[in-house]
Amino acid sequence: VQLQASGGGLVQAGGSLTLSCATSGFTLDRYVIGWFRQAPGKEREGISSISKSGDRSYYADAVKGRFTIARDNAKNAAFLRMNSLKPEDTAIYYCAVAAGDYSRINLPEYEYDFWGQGTLVTVSS
Repeated sequence: VQLQASGGGLVQAGGSLTLSCATSGFTLDRYVIGWFRQAPGKEREGISSISKSGDRSYYADAVKGRFTIARDNAKNAAFLRMNSLKPEDTAIYYCAVAAGDYSRINLPEYEYDFWGQGTLVTVSS
């Protein structure tokens, strides 16, 4: 089982980035996908998640209206489009997947079974 997050980098405030999460070793459509981030000196926080079929999504208030989560089960990949980036979005971003059946998709960290290694996003002011 592998998850590989990529697409991070340095961007100016107001700019955009798209993160990708490539997966292998399992059937992605059996998993909820979540994106988390950890800013320097802060705890990791969940920012977005998407249901197994992609029909439902969740966004934390801090990113709502600016970030868009998507998945392509056929390509075993997930994405996080980030617009209107702010310096406070600077963090290491992680993708993770959770098996099981859930009535909600804003799952806590401990529900996630597998994690990617993270990709650094730096937003300059």
